[in-house]
Amino acid sequence: MDQPTRLPLVQRCRRKFLGYFPDGFRDADYAALERGYKVETHERWNEVLGRSQFRRLLADGRYPEIAARAVRVEQRSRHSMIFSFEKMALRDAVKSPAGARTFALGLFELLHGRGPLPRRFDAWVRAVARLPRRQTRVLTWPLVTVFAFIAQPETHIFFKPMVTRRAARAYGFELAYSPRPSWEVYASLLGFAEQVRRDTRDLGPRDMIDLQSFIWVQGSDEY
Repeated sequence: MDQPTRLPLVQRCRRKFLGYFPDGFRDADYAALERGYKVETHERWNEVLGRSQFRRLLADGRYPEIAARAVRVEQRSRHSMIFSFEKMALRDAVKSPAGARTFALGLFELLHGRGPLPRRFDAWVRAVARLPRRQTRVLTWPLVTVFAFIAQPETHIFFKPMVTRRAARAYGFELAYSPRPSWEVYASLLGFAEQVRRDTRDLGPRDMIDLQSFIWVQGSDEY
């Protein structure tokens, strides 16, 4: 969709966001309802799984501890970002030493590896796909994206497919999608976030937390 055609949709989405949060990304209600708990979760991550702690735990072979810390950080968020069945599937997947090792090594490479992000992201997807599965599948978009979003909100964004796809339609953005996670789809989501960043630059979005929250307001039944 070209810019002139998309502009009324963008303006409508902007009005919706500002209708709930008149001061935009600096609105007190916005901080209380959307940004605050995500920032708190990110800060907890840095306390227990920042790069140096993560590297040290890996060096000591403490893979189950890494997995346990990652799961606890997300679970202690005031508003959990993943469904209960996804939490159960992840806990089951990292119970075994092999599952914990796959999870820990794959996540460290995604966050702190030296290769290009597309290659690291697809390697992370393959790692999650290899995790043991009991009943519910582990390879979902929320599980694939939640930890990177928590750890590095300056770079990564969280993907809830139904809400995000609804928001993209409302915004007039052609979002690529497949239920199986891949870099191609994730790159499209990052493109959506970057478009929102450009369109809301006067509101001063700080990071992907602000951009994800704007998108969430457009597609969530909560709004």
